[in-house]
Parts: sequence; structure tokens; C-alpha cells
Amino acid sequence: MVDERDVVGGLTEAPSGLPRFPDGDPPDGPRVRDLVTRAVAVLALTATATYLAWRAVVTIDLAVWWLSIPLYVLELHAALGLGLYTFSLWDVHAGPRAGPVRESPLRVAVLIPTWNEPPEVLAPTIAAAVALQPVHETWVLDDGDRPHIARLAGDLGARYLRRSDRSHAKAGNLNHALEVVDADIIAVLDADHVARPNFLINTLGYFDDPRVALVQTPQDFYNLESFEHSRTAARDGFNEQSLFYRAILPGKNRWQAAFWCGTNALLRVGALKEVGGVATGTVTEDIHTTIRLHTKGWRTVYHNEVLARGLAAASAGQYLLQRHRWGTGAMQVLRADNPLTVPGLTLPQRLAYTFTLLGWFDAWRSLGYLLVPIVVLLTGAVPIRAPLGTFAIAFAATFTLQQLALWLLGRGWQRPWLAILFDLVRLPSNLAATMTLLGRRPGHFQVTPKGRTGERPRRAPTPRILWTIAALSVVTAAWFMVTITGRTPLHYGITAAAFAAAGWLTFNLSMVATAIARIRAIRFGAERRASVRFTVSLPAQLGGVPCTAKDLSLTGARLAAPSPFPRELLTLVLEAPGQAVALGCAVRARLDHPDGSQTVAVEFQPGQWPAIGALTHLLFNAGVGLEVVPELVPLGAVA
Repeated sequence: MVDERDVVGGLTEAPSGLPRFPDGDPPDGPRVRDLVTRAVAVLALTATATYLAWRAVVTIDLAVWWLSIPLYVLELHAALGLGLYTFSLWDVHAGPRAGPVRESPLRVAVLIPTWNEPPEVLAPTIAAAVALQPVHETWVLDDGDRPHIARLAGDLGARYLRRSDRSHAKAGNLNHALEVVDADIIAVLDADHVARPNFLINTLGYFDDPRVALVQTPQDFYNLESFEHSRTAARDGFNEQSLFYRAILPGKNRWQAAFWCGTNALLRVGALKEVGGVATGTVTEDIHTTIRLHTKGWRTVYHNEVLARGLAAASAGQYLLQRHRWGTGAMQVLRADNPLTVPGLTLPQRLAYTFTLLGWFDAWRSLGYLLVPIVVLLTGAVPIRAPLGTFAIAFAATFTLQQLALWLLGRGWQRPWLAILFDLVRLPSNLAATMTLLGRRPGHFQVTPKGRTGERPRRAPTPRILWTIAALSVVTAAWFMVTITGRTPLHYGITAAAFAAAGWLTFNLSMVATAIARIRAIRFGAERRASVRFTVSLPAQLGGVPCTAKDLSLTGARLAAPSPFPRELLTLVLEAPGQAVALGCAVRARLDHPDGSQTVAVEFQPGQWPAIGALTHLLFNAGVGLEVVPELVPLGAVA
């Protein structure tokens, strides 16, 4: 039987029959829209300030101060967030422009740090990096000291570098490379990020400015069925990080506050050496290093064009581990080089960094909003002293303006429902991360697992805090129902307020249940595939039998033919437009159809990395122009 997961695709096809990756347009559009956005944002901030002033003077009930004051603090925190959000996204078009560079006097090296990523994940990254123009070197920096990765790098045309210890994890790995690699500019690609052919061409021009130390490009992803992606991802590529990479980071160009995000970036070696190399001592060496660059007066640029794609967290466990590491690193940065106090930053830079680093504390606001209706219904306390109709109008008008401003400022990348859902999903990891600010225990760099993480499907465990909130909400709902029938000692003094809290509780519970369901979904459990499969429609031959490749990965394929295939080890020839790729493979599963046709799943034989490199160019460069490489076999040359 063919595994059901092997017959489900996630990408649309290009006219050539190869996968087409949805880029999503950068936040562009007419400047009239920017003017409307800013006007609404200012109106929302004005309304919020007026509302909060009215709340402070008129509506806080000190008789239940233990509830009314915390609720007011939550609203203040939300207003601060809206102000910083407006500041950060005021102008998403600012920043310098650079033309394409096909020849450069600068010595360029592409660095690919790795520790335990499997060859199936590394191979496309290395193959794509080696093929980049202009002239450069590609280095695989292996902290795992693995001979088979050294052979993989050599087979694909890259250089290999290892070190004797793993001190300071990725930062230490990069710093070790800076002592060996002779380059003016380094491009850093994580082990799973596959560069597009124009990655260097479209970014090197920024370094004509001798004060530019960093050029960062978006992180985008090719496993569109990951935990982070929306259901529309196959059409628009939208994922949980889209707002950050396509709108928030571009907005930082206006304030000279764009920062390194770990991968898909170019850095000036001289600038790195001036600040002592890649920062160590935190697990988010990227933003930490950028703060040090900014304090020395170096400039940074965010180039808002997808030029590389990687693997998003495929499972809930990977996602929560990743977010906990990022949040822990943010807390370490606040202790080590707090952007509010470190010398050398401009005021706009301080505000921009504050927006990013303090955003991790939004989890506490989310927790507060989950608990407030529970407390109201269990105690009967009403935290707001105002006529219900008056408060309802004031709150509804302010809240509507706030949400409209958030949506407009997001330039189409802000999706409210998905934002609330992921706020709850990452609530446990963010709470745990922010708690580390109170301790001095050093955080450790934990690599997010990539590739195959399990052999059998299994559900991810749900964090206990979400189960606790869900259970407490159900108990509270039952208590409310019993109380309004007069069967408990509690009496709701303002019945309308109790019903409003019950409605709030119902919404919260539905969202928490949705978050739990997503975490527990079997499709977001352990990843059983070694590499991502792409839907294609390519003519092919398997053992001389004409067939059609229906999906492809770097480890295997699904093929359909009108007649049965042979059963021995075979050669698969994929016939791409004007060229072909030949791969040795073995049939792992067959499905016979009543009409005599057959579908088979094949696995590629190990060790044929040059051919896998050629397959990488076909799969990842569809629609952006293909170049013949030595491993590609001209059509007609294969019998």
C-alpha cells in the first residue's frame, strides 16, 4: 500500500509541471493607503488614550481593587503595544535600494553551520549555495564532526570545516569559521534554508555603502503543511511568521533598526570583527550581535524579498521548543545588553528593540484576559463601575478602532483569528521563557529538530497550563449556569455584567480548545518523512517504462504508469523541460488499479549526491530560470 501521506501534495504546479512556491507580495500598494493607515492608527491611539483616561477617573471600582486595577493594567499594556506597533509599522517602504550585482570585487563566502541535521536536510541547502552567483566559496561548518557530511559537502562542491569543541554552539561555530575563511562578506544560511539563484545577486549591492554591516532577507518556508502554516498556505504561503518578516521587519528600516535573524543574511566581516565577532553568552546571538553593531554606528538593511526558503516547525513540539529558545534568548539579551540602557543606540533604535524584546511579555496579558472572566463569574465581582450601556459604547468604539488600526498597519499580513490562536499556542513557552529573566541559570542552545523525527504518528503532549485553563473555564461555566438559577450562595449584583463575562468566557474557551486541538492534531505529530514531498507532474521513465512523477522529494517519488513497473532496482529518469535527471532507486510500495495501471512509491538509493543536487535545482528553482549543471543529463542521452 502507498502511504496516504505520500499522495497528498502541498504546492501548486508551475506550467513546467514543477512546484511553484507562493511568495506573497511585499507590503506595497499606493501611498494613499499608507496615509489612510496612519490616520486610522493616530485616531485609534487618540481614542485609546481618551478611553483609558476615562477608565482611570470614572470606572475603576476600588472596592474590588484586586480585580479592577489588574484589568486596567492589562488595558494599559495593550495600549503600549499598539503604540509601539504603530511606531514600528509607520512606514514599511523606507530604506535604501540596491541594484543586482553579477560581479563583485568583494570576497564572498556562504557559511552553512550545522550540528545534527541529516544529509537529506543539508543536501538542498549545500547544492543551492554552491550554484549561487557571483563567484564565492561555500563552507559547511560541521559542529557534529561527521565524516559522511564531509563527503556530502565534497560531492556537492562545497568546502568542509569542523572544530574540536562545540563551545557557544552556533555563535562559536561561526566565530571559528571567521578565523579560517578569507572573505569580506559572509552569507549565513541555516542548514535547512535553500537559497534562490539571485540570493547574492540581489543583496551584495547594499555593501557599496561602507557603513552597511548587515543585509537581512525574509525567512520563508517550503513545507507548507507545517504547524505554522495557515490553510491558505498553498495559495499564498501565509504562516505564523509572515507578519513579522513581511511587514514588521521592513518597518524597522525607517529607524535604522533592522536586525539579524540568524539565517538568510549577509554580514560584513570587518564589522563583525570590530564588535568581537558573533555575540556569545545568549542563545539568540543574531539580535544580540546586531545591537552591538548598532552601538558602534554600523548600518543595517532589511531587503524585503524572499531569496531563500527553509523548514518551518513541522510539529507542535518543534514550534514550542523553538519559541522557548527565542524567548529565553530575548531575556538574556535584556540582561546582557539591554537596548533601553546600553550606550550608543538612538532613541528610535531603542524603541524598535523594545517592541521586539518586550513582545514576549504579551503572554502575561493573554493569560490575564483568560483569567478575568473566570474571576468575575466565580466571585461576582464587577471590575468596572459605569453604566453598562455607556461602557459598552466606549469599549466597542475603542476596540473596533484598535483592531482596524492593527489590520491596516499589518498591510494584509495581520490575520486576527490566527494571531489569537498562536498567542494561545505559544502561551506556555513564552511564559516559561519570560520567567528566566528572574533567574541566572544560563540557557542552552537547543537545535530545532529537522527532517524525520519519528517512525510512527503520535500526538504531541499539550502543555498543562492550557488543559488547566480549559478545565477551569468549563467549571466556571457550570458554576455560572447553576448560579443564575439560584442554586448557589452567590448572587450576581449586575446580571448583565455576569452574562457579558460568560460570553467572554465562552469565546476564550473556544479559542483554548482550538489551540489544544491544533497541538494535538495527528498531522502535526512526529514527522515521518526524511524530506518534504512536492506535488509535480513530470514525464519520467522508470526502468524504461514511461510514467508520470506525481510527487517528488530528495529521498523518493510517487510514480504513475499505465502498465506495471519492473520489480528490480531501477533507474528513474525525470524529464524536466529541456533536460533530465537520472537517479537509482528501489520500489518500496505498489498500488495496482483495476484498469491495469500502477502507482508506485520509490526510494532513491543513498550516496548519489550530485544527482540529488541536480534535483534540488529543479524542485526549488522552478519559475526562476534553470541553469544546466554537470549532473543534469540532456534529453535523449539516457536509453
